[in-house]
Amino acid sequence: MTQRWNGTVFLEPGRLTFHGRIGSAHAHAHAAVQIVIVTSGTVELTDRHGHARPVRGAVIPARALHTVRALDAWGTLVYCDTDSVLGRAVRSRPAAGDRIADWVGAGPPDGPGDLARLVAREHPAGPAHPAVRAATARIRTLLGGPIRLEDVAAAAGISPSRLGHLFAQEVGMSFPTYLRWARLRRAIELVRAGSTLTRAAHGAGFSDSSHLTRVVHEMFGTAPSELLRGLRWEGPAGAEAAPHGTHAG
Repeated sequence: MTQRWNGTVFLEPGRLTFHGRIGSAHAHAHAAVQIVIVTSGTVELTDRHGHARPVRGAVIPARALHTVRALDAWGTLVYCDTDSVLGRAVRSRPAAGDRIADWVGAGPPDGPGDLARLVAREHPAGPAHPAVRAATARIRTLLGGPIRLEDVAAAAGISPSRLGHLFAQEVGMSFPTYLRWARLRRAIELVRAGSTLTRAAHGAGFSDSSHLTRVVHEMFGTAPSELLRGLRWEGPAGAEAAPHGTHAG
């Protein structure tokens, strides 16, 4: 039987943190760096190459395809923005590839213990190129509707091609991927504040709730209804309705 998610979610600038019973998830890829800390039970990760391994601690890079199989598993999962201080600290570690050996190898000798200390530190959003700051600030005002790279680049005062390059360099992902993660973060916050999935989808700029559902499947490996059924929220509603600072998924 597939283990369901059940626990507490804390949404704050730069990261989303889950504490509780870890659920299983089909193949997916986050637009954030994920830190996995398993405190009990079994969490088995499978990479895009079909290699599987039970882990106690792992660092999964953004856009790394993986599957999760959980058996009576409890722990902490942290989804940190790739250009937050925490995200940059994780990205700077060696062996951040697309294989499970890389994800386990990206952790230090102390494994989960050191990862837990890393997560516990205060990590506000880090600095970025001023054009990226201007672009993400513009994106925050437009999340409820269509957003074009050309319009955001004009607001940032640079060319679209240059802005696209800066996103890959500063944020660690493409502009479209960043935008999807930003919309998903907005939808999460709207649901946190009491919106239905349909209202949250439209408020975050998705075409409809089916579009939001597809993105949740692609980025979290399960349906939004399955996730929301067992989640409890901490932190003030509306505290972060959009990416904070330079980046937010």
